[in-house]
Amino acid sequence: MAATDEVEHVTHPLLADGMLERRGYQSTLSDAASDAHTLVCLPTGLGKTTVSLLVTADRLHEAGGTALFLAPTKPLVQQHAEFYREALTIPDEEIVVFTGEVRPDDRAELWADARVVIATPQVVENDLVGNRISLAAVTHLTFDECHRASGDYAYNYIAERYHADARDPLVTGMSASPGGDEEAILQVCENLGIEEVEVMTEDDADVAEYTHDTELEWKRVELPEEVLEVRDALNDVISDRLGKLKEMGVTGKTSPDLSEKELVRIQGKLRELMDNDQSEGYKGMSLHAEIRKLNTAVNYVETQSVESLRRYFERLKQAARASGASKADQRLVSDPKVREAMRRAEAYDDLHPKFRQARILLAETLGLNDGERVIVFTESRDTAETLTDFLGEHFETRKFVGQSDTEGSDGMTQTQQQETLDAFRAGEFEVLVSTSVAEEGLDVPEVDLVLFYEPVPTAIRSIQRKGRTGRQTEGQVVVLLAEDTRDEAYFWKSRNDEKRMERELRELKSAASDIEADLVEQTDVDDYADGADGDEGGDEDEGGRSNGTADDAETQGGSESGRGDGDSGDGDGTARETGGCDAGNGDRPATGQSGLEAFAGDDGTAGSGGGGSSGNGAGEEAHGDPEGVVAEADPAGETVEVVADQRELDSTIARDLSTRDGIETRLETLAVGDYVLSDRVVIERKTVGDFLDTLTGGDRSMFEQVGDAGRHYARPVVILEGSDLYGRRNVHPNAIRGALSALVVDFGASVLRTEGADETADLLEVIATREQEDEDREVSVHGEKSAKTLAEQQEYVVASVAEVGPVTARSLLAHFGSVEAVMTADADALREVSGVGEVTADRIRDVVGSDYDA
Repeated sequence: MAATDEVEHVTHPLLADGMLERRGYQSTLSDAASDAHTLVCLPTGLGKTTVSLLVTADRLHEAGGTALFLAPTKPLVQQHAEFYREALTIPDEEIVVFTGEVRPDDRAELWADARVVIATPQVVENDLVGNRISLAAVTHLTFDECHRASGDYAYNYIAERYHADARDPLVTGMSASPGGDEEAILQVCENLGIEEVEVMTEDDADVAEYTHDTELEWKRVELPEEVLEVRDALNDVISDRLGKLKEMGVTGKTSPDLSEKELVRIQGKLRELMDNDQSEGYKGMSLHAEIRKLNTAVNYVETQSVESLRRYFERLKQAARASGASKADQRLVSDPKVREAMRRAEAYDDLHPKFRQARILLAETLGLNDGERVIVFTESRDTAETLTDFLGEHFETRKFVGQSDTEGSDGMTQTQQQETLDAFRAGEFEVLVSTSVAEEGLDVPEVDLVLFYEPVPTAIRSIQRKGRTGRQTEGQVVVLLAEDTRDEAYFWKSRNDEKRMERELRELKSAASDIEADLVEQTDVDDYADGADGDEGGDEDEGGRSNGTADDAETQGGSESGRGDGDSGDGDGTARETGGCDAGNGDRPATGQSGLEAFAGDDGTAGSGGGGSSGNGAGEEAHGDPEGVVAEADPAGETVEVVADQRELDSTIARDLSTRDGIETRLETLAVGDYVLSDRVVIERKTVGDFLDTLTGGDRSMFEQVGDAGRHYARPVVILEGSDLYGRRNVHPNAIRGALSALVVDFGASVLRTEGADETADLLEVIATREQEDEDREVSVHGEKSAKTLAEQQEYVVASVAEVGPVTARSLLAHFGSVEAVMTADADALREVSGVGEVTADRIRDVVGSDYDA
């Protein structure tokens, strides 16, 4: 230990001298976290990152290897990297940052030489799925803001891989607010493989000396009559739409103050009508969409500002005028009562009364009380910009928003965010107006006032916001409430949840020994090993990654996709049989039918039997040598490789495969297909919803994609994932059967059905195993998709005439020798071509020879 100016500092071989003040509670927490997988709960601003740093220093010094620190946003990653480089004696170049802005190949190279990697979870997830990095040598893994470890968030997958792959793993989870109740906290621990929980509250003696009281108050504001009139006009329209839904029998309510739970319930009933092919379901879903938009408008006018409402109305009008606008948008903006509300909003020449109240509070804090800094939080980007302009007339004010651009509003780059925070710390301005991006973990300086422009409905976010004050001196938190609006409901919900969370944490702390025993049992490392073995694996949540805001989302490579292969959310229910879908191109001679035993060994795994899904009639020879081998199957048969397209990471399939024993996944930006399983098998995966959209939306890209697959691979396979193929949309069954037939007969593709992402992953594993182990084939990616050759263009022209398919087009061109000869041939000559009957010949002649009549 060393003392400087009577302040003790931590000494350690890997820590810079005089860098860290010794605090008893931090030492206690770091000692505990060094011995076991630990959740560290500590109020915001009291140094959770320092606790993790102390553990990292010990592990690197004693166990060696690499330390990995995960944080949910890029600004947080940069902030932690600066702190680690300043605090550790490790050379700066060995402390590296991984975000989506660093190229994947560069990350793989940096990983090899790094001692500390600080990263967003999405890029680490992608690098693990793509087999670019290994966690084997990682000796300490920190999950910052670990309360995000729920649902399908990347933290869960990384934790599973870490416990399975690392030789000497140690996990530290950190959060000021790990969950809203004991069940949620335990779920976070289970997801991350945590065995112990260490909780420090402001009541602990070691912590109390570093905290100060935070005064919480709420200010009620009354809405003026003009604003209430706008709101009431919108609520009348909501009641009208609810009345129509009531007539359909999906709700018994017409009051506009519907809860989100009720809206979800109504949506479920409408979905049932749609699944039963009842037209009322589609009409009702359109009405439901209107209600949601109107609810948003009411929220703007009640709790934000009339200016925010005006901006929202303008976006609705633009959407209604756009090509392909929904009927809900068009009906909404043309409704007389909505137009009247718009007119009243345009005529209102004042801001929300919260604006004036905010200005008064800032004047008291910065003027009368000699304060230095204030943070104003708001939910809305529109409100943040309006507030910045309004408060900027009286105080030095800047906004702080996320990186994504929204309609009518540019985001801030990472550099702009960092420069803004640096200027705020340096006292260059007084007021920071921020959206949710500054709530979580960012090193925002101590402030004199945290002003909630509106209450937030969750305890976690409320705690995060309030943690920006009361660290060094007494602080103040004020929540603005619009009377008799949803503000009040949100406030009380957050307040009650927060009290319950504090109570749960105290109970968690007092019953730590019992709970830790449960956690050890739940997160035994053997569970992770079992999870990779066939049926023993856990059921992966297929929901969207909903934790975090759009401002913070980061998905490597996702922006490149124009394919529209959405999330695999169609896996519930039982898939119907389509009949005849497992057929290939009829041009290939039959080789006999094998029995089922030819496809499965004694252990149920894929065998080497023939007679499986057939492919393109052109045969394997047409493809020649592969134009770039991505991977070769292990000659010992120990590893099966699957190449996945970067854009397929929206689904859980590649992640699932990467956790299975004997499967190695690689990520590529594939020009053809979604998954490559050998030098001849390529997979195009479509959810049932995506497939039906191609039939109803006029988008024929699916057929072009399958055509490309057939030109480059001998065995193109289309996987239709999801249930209720014939009932999900109002599409005639024969249209669906026709599309399936076209895929098989015209494009030479095999069509296979799966119920969901789990079954798709199982199927991919079986096919890849048969190809690489039983057939001894290598995995290769065939050439780039390029402009159509002259022959392909000729086939396209003929195939487009009167719905002549590609196979018939090739036959016609082979017989006549040119497009011109096909077009000038008479009906008798056309009928001489194999596959062209009287109906097709007459149809071609009608298209080619009839006068044009617009």
